[in-house]
Amino acid sequence: MELPSFELMPLVVLGALVVGFVLKRTDLLKDKYNRFIPLIVSVVGILLACWIDGAIRPETIVYGALSGLASTGMHQAFTRLIGGNE
Repeated sequence: MELPSFELMPLVVLGALVVGFVLKRTDLLKDKYNRFIPLIVSVVGILLACWIDGAIRPETIVYGALSGLASTGMHQAFTRLIGGNE
């Protein structure tokens, strides 16, 4: 069994980060639905990872979901680093 390449991880994280940022900054979900952003970016991460890897495998799904959720953590860390008050 061949594991997906690790090059896809940063690309998936960045793609999910962009989607999460857009959802957070627009009125698409409104403030009361912000709790769904981690779910959305994890699904986006899965889809991006499977698309980049070219296969739907359990390890690709797990790496994609983790990469999507990592984008949420990156957003929170960056927000705190620059002193945003959200």
